[in-house]
Amino acid sequence: MPKNVLGTPLVACCFEPKTGFYRDGFCKTGDIDTGTHVVCAEMTEEFLRFTLEKGNDLITPIPFYQFPGLRPGDQWCLCVSRWKEAYNAGVAPPVKLEATHEKALKYVSFEMLLAHKRTTD
Repeated sequence: MPKNVLGTPLVACCFEPKTGFYRDGFCKTGDIDTGTHVVCAEMTEEFLRFTLEKGNDLITPIPFYQFPGLRPGDQWCLCVSRWKEAYNAGVAPPVKLEATHEKALKYVSFEMLLAHKRTTD
């Protein structure tokens, strides 16, 4: 059973839209997940614009990849490196700690994630 950054069992990030590298609703990862999609984040307009400007369009749907396109308020498993980049730019989206895989801690500190803890559930 995968663990989250709190050291407890990983909970689902989102089923609508269905997220995760494996599109199972969880921010699980494995050897083929080269992007390390382990941070469960709530999308904000500011973050969606930021990542679009960096060349990663998370707004436009791509049905072939079961990608619905995201709107503010949607939860999505982000690449930890993009979340860290957004953090450094001051636009990191809120994080659902219980659904963020412990592997994120290899790239960002728990304090960074905690400072952006989602306040609603």
